[in-house]
Order: sequence, then structure tokens, then C-alpha cells
Amino acid sequence: MIGDSNITFRESSFSTFFNPTSTAPPFFQIFDSAFLTILGPNPSIREVASNSTFAFAHEAPVYVSDTNEVFFASNDGGPLGMSDLNHSNVIGKISLTDVDTALAANDSVINVPVMFLDLPKTIQMTNGGTGPYKSSLLLVTFGRGSLPPSIALVNPKAPNNVTVLLDNFFGRQFNSLNDIKVHPSGKLFFTDSEYGFLNHFRPNPLFPNHVYRLDPETGSVRVVATNFDKCNGIAFTADGNIAYISETGALGGLLGNDQTEPATIYAFDVDPRTHMFKNRRVFAYVDAGIPDGIQVDIQGNVYSGCGDGVQVWNDEGTLIGKFFLGTTSANMVLTTDGRLVIMAETKIFVAEIAAKGIPPISP
Repeated sequence: MIGDSNITFRESSFSTFFNPTSTAPPFFQIFDSAFLTILGPNPSIREVASNSTFAFAHEAPVYVSDTNEVFFASNDGGPLGMSDLNHSNVIGKISLTDVDTALAANDSVINVPVMFLDLPKTIQMTNGGTGPYKSSLLLVTFGRGSLPPSIALVNPKAPNNVTVLLDNFFGRQFNSLNDIKVHPSGKLFFTDSEYGFLNHFRPNPLFPNHVYRLDPETGSVRVVATNFDKCNGIAFTADGNIAYISETGALGGLLGNDQTEPATIYAFDVDPRTHMFKNRRVFAYVDAGIPDGIQVDIQGNVYSGCGDGVQVWNDEGTLIGKFFLGTTSANMVLTTDGRLVIMAETKIFVAEIAAKGIPPISP
């Protein structure tokens, strides 16, 4: 396409995507042969659940191998989320056993049942999740109105009892906790940004947008990284030596989008003693929307939910391929047996591939 005088260039990273072959999604978009190793010899990608009227599959995906289920949160305050200042979003789940059965039947349309959890008021506007951690879902919430953002454990099995681990920083409420991961040290790291305020269901921010560390043994909380516009997703390499943070300043919530602001993943070295994030550098800049949730596979490849689906980089930050959906994915989860479960707001996709996720870290 270089040098073609008839080409039409893209004007927006949010509304038009790079698909020069005009292939109908979903499909695998390959930029480097290394992506073929991730896909394996017989990859597939299928839509497995959908609801055109409800953004039921937004964020916080957690795979629970004991029950072969994936848990996730609906959109919190955004389009089709059915949540606002007066209504929280919800946690749902699908069974991958149901997905396997439907795939084996080779049905042309698959729409497995989505079950929703009935949780107490301590869980308000869930946006991030990981685990299992201590046999529970480890969730972070935006909070809603005067109800505080929090880190909480939720039992994936009925009656889904909740234990709040943290809901303030020395007496002040956080802005809106966005995402969380467990470091190999056992410490919990989470991002805090102002999206609850920008989506009109949280009060004015009280802090800069930071990355924090919580020591679950002592209760100690400290800032480990700062100077973000809007820090968002977080992930670590398997050894915990490198942290990735997505910076999503280009996404302004109800204030609108500005593609001249950051849509960038930064890499940091993690200090082995203090766990401070050091040596900040650009890892990747995305060409579609913003990089939201981040996951890392056991080979060190980095995945992020973006405006056109899931984008994948090698450990040097080279874009090697995409799970191209033609629509936004905010997050995804890699299972340890070669499946990528992709949240796409009103849809869920499952890709059967060779890459495997990092096993959950749980004391």
C-alpha cells in the first residue's frame, strides 16, 4: 500500500481500523512469523456468547480451572452497561465446558448461557480482576457515589461471600481502582485512575493517578509508580522482573476521546527489594483505540485489549499479530491449556491456540 496514490488514509484510531484485506472478522492478523507459534498448527476463533442490548462482557476476566469457568464484569458506566450513579454493574460467568460442547456440535451459531452472581453492596462497579487467589476471585472496584473503591475477594462458588481487603489510603478513598495483578512475591499491585469520575458516578478525584502495592500480610500500602495521565491495565512477566502498565489518556470517558493523548504500554523494571517501578520506557503504542487490560503468556508475549480486538507483541515490543474482532476488547484471559477468552462488551470470543497463560499465583 506504500506509494499507492489511490489509498485512503485513516483519520481516527477509534473509528477506523487497519484491515487492508477487508477480511470479515473475527480473524488472525499476522505481522510476524512469531505469531504463528502463538497460534499453533490448528488455531480457531469463535463467538461463543452474545447479547446485543447489554455490554455484559467488559473487564475483570478470571479463569477458574476447578470448575472450568470464566468470570467477568459488565461495563461500568459506559454504553449498554446498564450501570450508573444509582446502579452497579454485575459479575457474570460462562462455562467453558458448555463452550466445548457447543464447539463439538459444530453449531453455526453458539450462544452459551451467562449466569450472574448476586453480590452485596461492598462490590460496586467491578473493573479489574485476577486469580484465583486464595481460591477466590481477586477483584478491584471503581466504587459508586459515596461507596468506596475496594480490593475484595469473592468466592467463585455460592453463596459468593465477599471479603474486602482494602478500601482506603490512610482514610481517603481511592479515585477508581482499575486493575490488579499478583506479583510472584505474593504482593498485590493495582492501578487507580479517575474513570469513575469521568463517567459521572464517582466524586472528584482525591489523588494523582498512581500504581500501588498492597502487602496482604502486613496491610502496608505504598505508591510504586506515578506521573500517569490515566494508568489502566497491569501485568508482570512470569519472573516478576518486568511490569507493564497501559496508559490510556486518549480515552476520556464522557469527555470524549483525544488520539493525541497517550495510548501506550510502558515497561518498568521491578526493584527486587522495594518493588518500586524503575526505568520507565515505551513498550508499545497501539494503532487502534487504547490498550486496556494486559496479559502475559508463559513465553513473555504481551496481549492487550484494544479498539480492534486483542493485539500481541513479543517481549521486545514488536507487534506480531492481532486477534482482529473489528470491535473493542477491554480485556481477555489466557487459560493454562491453550485458550484465549476475549471480552468484547456485547460478545465473548474463544480462540483455541498454542500459547498458554501464566499459572495463577496464590499463597
